Amino acid sequence: MPEHDVLIIGAGLAGQRAALAAAQAGASVAIMSKVHPVRSHSVAAAGGINAAISVDDDWHSHAYDTVKGSDYLGDQDAIEIMCSEAPQEVMDLEHMGVTFHRNEEGEMDLRAFGGASMKRTAYVADITGQALLHVLYEQLMKHHETVARYEEWFATSLLLGEDGLCCGAIAREVRSGHMEAFTAKNVILACGGAGQAYKPTTNGLIVTGDGIAMAYRAGAPLMDMEMVQYHPTTLVETGILITEGARGEGAHLLNAAGERFMEKSAPNKMELASRDVVSRAEQIEIDEGRGVGPDGAGIFLDVSVVPRKRTLEALREIVNLGRDFAGVDITREPIMIRPGQHYIMGGVKTDVDGRTPIEGLYAAGEVACVSVHGGNRLGANSLLDTLIFGRRAGEHAAARAASMAMPGVDANAGLRRDAARIDAILARDRDGGGSASPRRVSEIKSELGETMNRHVAVFRNEQGLQSALETIGRLKEEAERAYVDDRGTVFNQDVLGAIELDFMIDCAETTVVAAIERKESRGAQYRTDFPERNDEQWLKHIDISLGGDGGAGRPHITYSPVTITQWQPEERKY
Repeated sequence: MPEHDVLIIGAGLAGQRAALAAAQAGASVAIMSKVHPVRSHSVAAAGGINAAISVDDDWHSHAYDTVKGSDYLGDQDAIEIMCSEAPQEVMDLEHMGVTFHRNEEGEMDLRAFGGASMKRTAYVADITGQALLHVLYEQLMKHHETVARYEEWFATSLLLGEDGLCCGAIAREVRSGHMEAFTAKNVILACGGAGQAYKPTTNGLIVTGDGIAMAYRAGAPLMDMEMVQYHPTTLVETGILITEGARGEGAHLLNAAGERFMEKSAPNKMELASRDVVSRAEQIEIDEGRGVGPDGAGIFLDVSVVPRKRTLEALREIVNLGRDFAGVDITREPIMIRPGQHYIMGGVKTDVDGRTPIEGLYAAGEVACVSVHGGNRLGANSLLDTLIFGRRAGEHAAARAASMAMPGVDANAGLRRDAARIDAILARDRDGGGSASPRRVSEIKSELGETMNRHVAVFRNEQGLQSALETIGRLKEEAERAYVDDRGTVFNQDVLGAIELDFMIDCAETTVVAAIERKESRGAQYRTDFPERNDEQWLKHIDISLGGDGGAGRPHITYSPVTITQWQPEERKY
């Protein structure tokens, strides 16, 4: 049975940064991922990373922009930590070997991003996430003697000791189907968000809410789950992300009449208002009949106004995306986009060191909610979040590990439970055993995603949310009978898909329950039946925990205060 000081589940930027920090602190580390680490979803982050590194900038300005962007739901103590530590983190990354773009004077170039009061986004063309991920992976290779890598292992549940401490996880090797218990003094969840609960989404197929659901089932509270970001620019045809860097370079948004409609919603910032503001403005144009393309379901993003040389230099990846997936040369003609699900601001509730209320369990990155993003994340703050709080979680977990012995736990009980769960999935009768015919996992997942995109999107109301909750309840029952075609053990993605479906349903249910509870409009939560922000009643976090007995329980709601240090809520104007 493998034992480690720190077990990290997820090998994207948060996981790799946590692993590097813990290893540098002298801990024995294991990093586990259901895909090869450099195929983690962080590789898809395009635009850049925010830091106040310009001589004209200051981290207080970055922090204020983040607080304002969060619609004042972000915890300001956490935001201050993230923004004040950002410049050194970016410098450290450059010293590790990240080739940030340089200007003609040889200084680190910065681009504009939405919601920012000045240019503060460092970037590597439009492949920033990929560049960061590969450099961190190279750095981890230096610690190969103390960092064990379990690549293509799928975590199925967390291990809890009799005293309630988290002390490991159960996982299945994708290649062989072998089940194993991993014990650890500390576990750090770094396995990303839950975008695949929506359809379409900019998120990769692996982003299925595993960590959020495992922590929730173990008893950890979730926070801000109603806050789901729709990115303003995703391809109409596929939902593929077109980076905010395009608008940062000067691209325009146009309706069917050729109007730059952002003049109505954000006359000062225009296309570079915060993402929630831009997405709503686009959706209004579409809903009121001023959209473009088939059924008027899109908006034009005109990158041709950017000098062609600059586009080919700084936006080369979306040039390829436009050509390959939309048949458009974006340097010469507009491309059709629409708002699309992109990011979960909520997640497992943590403090600024990544600690959850379960002793020994940490979380960092999109799986976590420290709440630096509040109601709406600013573009280019996500990479910063993963790195700052990944590092802090790794450091704290390593320090805790140094002061304790390996906890005791009956790992065999967890192994038997999860193995029996998988055996039950494989044994499901395809004809339903006389009951209603079971559905495929893919069919249930598709209906779940379409339901969330229809009712829990840019605009929401009570009727739609209640309808979504009813559908999710039905899909949860159907998921318990869903059958799989592959009954083998080697690379059985069908059975893993069934487990992922259960995780996504948990994430979807808590999202909808929280959205119903918050009877106001703030950040990404826009209720057409409660269109105003209500600070008096709703300037607070919604926390959700699993009530009742284990998986049979229902979401239980409590509240926690928003930490305010410097900036009192005011009207957001862009």
